[in-house]
Amino acid sequence: MINKIIQVSNLTKKFDQKIVLNDISFTVEEGDIYGFLGRNGSGKSTTMKAILKLLNFDAGTIEVFNGTNIQDNDEYLKQVGSLIEEPAFYLNLTGYENLKIVQKLSELPVENIDRVLSIVGLTESAHKLAKKYSLGMKQRLGIALALIKFPKILILDEPTNGLDPEGVREIRDLIKSLPKKYGITVFISSHILSEIEKMVNKVAILDHGEIKFEGDIKTLEQGKNLTIMTNNTSATEGVLASRNYKFDKEADNIIINGSSPEMAIVINKLLVDSGIGVSELHLAHHSLEDIFLSITKGV
Repeated sequence: MINKIIQVSNLTKKFDQKIVLNDISFTVEEGDIYGFLGRNGSGKSTTMKAILKLLNFDAGTIEVFNGTNIQDNDEYLKQVGSLIEEPAFYLNLTGYENLKIVQKLSELPVENIDRVLSIVGLTESAHKLAKKYSLGMKQRLGIALALIKFPKILILDEPTNGLDPEGVREIRDLIKSLPKKYGITVFISSHILSEIEKMVNKVAILDHGEIKFEGDIKTLEQGKNLTIMTNNTSATEGVLASRNYKFDKEADNIIINGSSPEMAIVINKLLVDSGIGVSELHLAHHSLEDIFLSITKGV
C-alpha cells in the first residue's frame, strides 16, 4: 500500500480578500523528495505554514499519514520536522546546547543529539557558539533541530537560500540521503530550480496561487526538442508533413517538439531512405528551468 504522507485537497487561502492559494491539490507519498516550486510570492511558504498549522486556511482539507485530518488534533506534529524561512536558535548557545533544549522539551533520547550532529556534519563544531557559525553551518544546525525527533516528514522552505556553491552541495547531498538512510520523506520548496532538479523525484509547480503541474519529474522532462538540418530543407518539410509530423522552422533548422531518442532514429531513417542528406540530428534536453518558465510564462 502506498502511504500518503501529505494530501492537500482544494486548499484555498485569502489575505484581505486577495487569493493567495486558489483551490490547490497535491499528494506527497512516503519516500518522496517532493519539490514545491514557484517564484517568490507564489504561495509556497503559505502552503507549508498551513500544513504546520501556523496559519488558518479558508477552504479545503489537509490530511497526513494516510488520512489524519490536521484540523482534528495536533498529535501529527510530533512526527513532523520543519525549517521555515530561516533557522531559529539561540546565538549565544552552542550547537549542542541548542539541540539539548529541543531534546529535553520534546522528551527525546539524549543520543539523538549526537546522531543528528553527525548527520548534518557538525560534530566537530558541536561546542562552538552558534553566533560563530558560518551561514552554511547555521542552515545545517536548523536542519538538525528539525531532524532531532527523526520525523516521518521533513518540511524545508528554501533551505539553500544565501549559501555558496559548496554549502548548497552539502545541503543537497544531505537531503538526498534522508529517505533511504533514515526513512524520512522530504517536502522542499525552492525557486533555485537547478538545485531542485538534482535532488527531487516529484514536483509541483505553483504560480499565482495555482498548481500548474504536479507529477514525476521524469514525466515533466521527457519532452525534448529534435533539431534537424539537411541538404534540402524544402524536401525535408515535405517528407515530415507527409507522415503528419508537426514541426517548426528556425532558419535552416527544423524543430520537432516533444521528441524522443526512438523518434529521432525513425526520422533519420525516413529522411535517408528518401534520398535526403542529414547533416545534423540533435536531441536537446529541456532543463527544469526551461519547463518552469514555459509553464508559468507561456514561453
